[in-house]
Amino acid sequence: MNLKSGTDTGNRSGTLESAAKGKSEPVNSLTADRIARLTPSPVREILSVASRPDIISFAGGLPDHESFPDVGLKKLDHDALQYGATEGEATLRQWIADDLAKRNLPVAAEHVLILNGSQQGIDLVAKMFVELHTLVAVESPTYLAALQVFSLFGAGYTSFEPSSTRELGHSKPALTYCIPTFQNPTGYCYTTAERQQLANACDNNGSVLFEDDPYRDLVYDECERQPVCSYIRNTDWIYQSSFSKTLAPGLRLGYLVCSPALYPTLCWLKQAADLHSNRLSQQLVLSLLQSPNYQDRLQVITSGYRRKRDHFDTLLQEHFSHLASWSKPAGGLFFWLKLSASLDTRDLLQAAIGKGVAFMPGESFFAKSGQSGSHLRLNFSHASETRSGIGLKILADLIEAESVGNY
Repeated sequence: MNLKSGTDTGNRSGTLESAAKGKSEPVNSLTADRIARLTPSPVREILSVASRPDIISFAGGLPDHESFPDVGLKKLDHDALQYGATEGEATLRQWIADDLAKRNLPVAAEHVLILNGSQQGIDLVAKMFVELHTLVAVESPTYLAALQVFSLFGAGYTSFEPSSTRELGHSKPALTYCIPTFQNPTGYCYTTAERQQLANACDNNGSVLFEDDPYRDLVYDECERQPVCSYIRNTDWIYQSSFSKTLAPGLRLGYLVCSPALYPTLCWLKQAADLHSNRLSQQLVLSLLQSPNYQDRLQVITSGYRRKRDHFDTLLQEHFSHLASWSKPAGGLFFWLKLSASLDTRDLLQAAIGKGVAFMPGESFFAKSGQSGSHLRLNFSHASETRSGIGLKILADLIEAESVGNY
């Protein structure tokens, strides 16, 4: 199909299809070998189309525009216009350390590293630990952009489920990557026992635990959220989070903390990459975090998202009860649907875009081909409730039509 409908997207159709199916474009023979393993991010390619005003998008993890704060810098510190420390602003790092202590993860402020979003943390950790054939343990499914980075550096994969982490003792991965709280894409939240079992598995096999926790504050129902890293006793660990989901993604600001032995190398890797994160963004984020209204604002955001989640679930029951199964997530931004019919959701995406709807195909979230079944990741936070109803009806009708002969 041609995605040029409504606006000129050039050769976007072919690029989008390649991204969704994990295809790499030919490269110059003089580039590094790893470039042959580089694939475009499916979510970024799809978002470039989904940002069109005629598209109802359930694709990316986009916060609601209404949740964004007033970013007027009334008290600009002009020092923020100068080069800064690689580690980040000292006051912001201290705020983060104090906040982590409330999560039962006590760390010193000098072991906090400010990042350009949590995606940079994944890149730095991959540079530190992953080379050709390094075994990385990931959830099945897991965050597609993490797979993109690990694969670029040559990772091999072993997969695990939250309920069966003991199996990691047999594979002994060098790095174990997980999203225990409102997992992307499934929305699943690990139980206390599952968190302890994962920590024990890493302690026993010596794997470095890399915990990604960007959705923690977007909680709508009571569930366990204590970091898995807080249970680690023997092995090294890395914990990271982001301000993208609770403040604004355009600020591109996150952070990581880690075992003291890992910190210098990770800091040097960031120094080599970009010297330091944007100091204006750091100043703005700190001013918002220190605001006496911050917790009230967070409560307003989560209340709004809870309402949108519940409404989205009602719409799914109306349009998808005979087409798919799913669980209502206790937090985060996504529903994860397993279709009753066997469909390649990457092909389904092409047809959906033609009808003005975008979503994330499930195949992109699995480390190994053939694992995916037929899944869709649907974001509920970005589209309005009215447009969500329209988009889900269109998508359900399309799936029903495509499903004929596939049962």
